[in-house]
Amino acid sequence: MSAPLVALVVVGALALSVGGGWPVVSLVLRLASRSSDAGRPRQATRHAHAADPAGTAAATTRPAATPEAAPAATAPDGSTPSPLAVSDGPEGEGARAVLRGGTWVGILERLAVTGCLLLGDVGGIAVIVAVKGLGRYPELRENPGASERFVIGTLASLVWAAGVGYGAVALLA
Repeated sequence: MSAPLVALVVVGALALSVGGGWPVVSLVLRLASRSSDAGRPRQATRHAHAADPAGTAAATTRPAATPEAAPAATAPDGSTPSPLAVSDGPEGEGARAVLRGGTWVGILERLAVTGCLLLGDVGGIAVIVAVKGLGRYPELRENPGASERFVIGTLASLVWAAGVGYGAVALLA
């Protein structure tokens, strides 16, 4: 295969991995939030869906700026737990606020995973996952409700990036 064609496949795979990953991850998170065990939606979200059955208003709302905006539940002992001790679902405002910067982390993750596969360094993916997990550990430890969004988003992102990477490797073979 000629060098320009190889370069085109590599650049195309990296672009597809980054650009196509965001809609895929968003779709998976949206589907997961519809699950019966996805957590409690915020009161405002319920009213927004009642007034807007198509869900267009909810799709355009911005996440809360701080984790304190997440719903607070009362623990059996009467104390108020951490902001996301109770999950508000993978698409909840609380999970979005805690996992700020997730879009950029996902872009870099997909770029790195696809790049590792194109370079034939499958072991590099373990390093990527470890760095991401360790980097998010303090936030996830303090806000267990956000872990659902983290796990679902990470797995969807990894599967997409790996699929694109392996597809590009197959084209180059």
